[in-house]
Amino acid sequence: MELNNLRPALGSIKTRKRIGRGQGSGRGGTSTRGHKGDKARSGSYVKRAFEGGQTPMQRRLPKRGFQNVNRLEYLPINLSKLEDLVQKLGTTNLDVATLVGAGIAKGTEKIKILGNGKLSTKVQVSVHAISESAKAAIEALGGSVQLV
Repeated sequence: MELNNLRPALGSIKTRKRIGRGQGSGRGGTSTRGHKGDKARSGSYVKRAFEGGQTPMQRRLPKRGFQNVNRLEYLPINLSKLEDLVQKLGTTNLDVATLVGAGIAKGTEKIKILGNGKLSTKVQVSVHAISESAKAAIEALGGSVQLV
C-alpha cells in the first residue's frame, strides 16, 4: 500500500447538493425554499423566543410576587464566622475593609452580622447592619458595634 493508492471508504464522500442551478437539476425554481413567506426571502431572521405568532412562553407563564426595586440585599455573616476570622487574621478590629481583604465579601456588598454561633473574644465591629442578638452578644463580651 502506498500513499497514491489511498482512497476514502465507499459511501463516506457524498457530493454537495447544488441548489438554484436550473430546473434540470431538480433543485431549481424555488431552490428548496418553498413558495413565498419570510423564509423564502434572503436575510430572513427568527427571534430567539419567537413561536410562530403563538403567544410566547415568557408571556404565557404567570408572574408571581412583588419585586421591590429599592430592596437592600445584605451579605449575612454569623458570629461563628467572626470567631473564625479573629483566629485566622489575629485581629479583633473587624470592619468592612478587613472583611473584603479576607475575601469574605466584595467591596460593593453590604454586610450584616447575625447572631448564630458563639463568640469568645472581645471584638470591635464596624458593618452596615447587625441583628439585636448579635449586638447583645458582642457587647456582653465588652466589644463595640459601629454602623457604617
